[in-house]
Amino acid sequence: MKVIVSAGGTGGHIYPALAIIDLLKKIDKDVEILYIGTHNRMEKDIIPEMGIKYESLEIYGFNIKKVIHNVKNVFLINKAFKKCRKIMKEFKPDLVVGAGGYVTYPVIKVAQKLKIKTFIHEQNSFAGKTNVALGKKASLIGVSFEKSLKDFKGTTGKAFLMGNPCSKRAELMKPIKKSEIGFDDKKPLVVVVAGSLGSESINRAFKGLIKNIEDKNYQLLYITGKKHYNAFIENEKFPKNVKVIPFFNNLPGLLKNTDVLISRSGASTMSEVIALKIPTIFIPSPYVANNHQYYNALDLVEKNAALLIEEKNIKEDVLFNDIDKLLKNSDEVKKNLKNIKTVDTEKVFIDEVRKLLND
Repeated sequence: MKVIVSAGGTGGHIYPALAIIDLLKKIDKDVEILYIGTHNRMEKDIIPEMGIKYESLEIYGFNIKKVIHNVKNVFLINKAFKKCRKIMKEFKPDLVVGAGGYVTYPVIKVAQKLKIKTFIHEQNSFAGKTNVALGKKASLIGVSFEKSLKDFKGTTGKAFLMGNPCSKRAELMKPIKKSEIGFDDKKPLVVVVAGSLGSESINRAFKGLIKNIEDKNYQLLYITGKKHYNAFIENEKFPKNVKVIPFFNNLPGLLKNTDVLISRSGASTMSEVIALKIPTIFIPSPYVANNHQYYNALDLVEKNAALLIEEKNIKEDVLFNDIDKLLKNSDEVKKNLKNIKTVDTEKVFIDEVRKLLND
């Protein structure tokens, strides 16, 4: 079996794509994968390092404020269409998978024009514009949240609830001990991470706060995001129970020994929190379409399985009180996370894709 997989831009798209690759190997252990991503985003480094064949497209998202940029992008999209057509004619895939990001548009669109079977995965509770457009002619559409099924009404293919494949991938990750990153295994660990790329606004809010945890009984790992790291640590001295790093490659493995997570509430993070039963304080990004991260987090908050602080309300006393609350009530929160009904992503995906390939 030959499969082209495409996703790009952020870990919220890339890691579900990698999890889908793991599931495809359950269908055919000898599956041949070709990954198509952007030429300048994080997937261009992550995917080749994993030994997966990689092709890049020079393509950008549209910006209503940049007319010249958009005109150039139209030219680049046409170029991307031609390159995708050439790749598919040579590679001859049995299936083309899109897991989100604007790079998937020409990939899936060309596959549909060539009558190749296509599958798209929507991670968020509100479907993205690219996936809605591509879903009209997709063979299969897998969604993480039941509420997003309505966004794909009237499509020619089948939309089904499959959850987020990152949950299974997280469960299979090897646990990383606190001592492996220089902490005490016996003391609670708080991890702060604002998505795969980091967040300048979160960093601004936390820079002063984390200097004041020296007298706390827990340790804190702060992950800035690669492009923000140098600015964050410049001329700064942090307490001994704080470590600041730019990126952590196997975060799910570390989360297995994390006592409190402070994070954005993207769909992949949500699936990992539920799968690994991590007491979490969500700080939803206010910069995403339809404010979907807020509603992602609210779903767990209403089940008493997480706490939520809006970015504009980040204050030292609120944050420290919430950390203490989760550490104190950890068992109850984990119990509530365990009671959340989830889909058997692996079984549902494998069943649906096998049916599609055999049609």
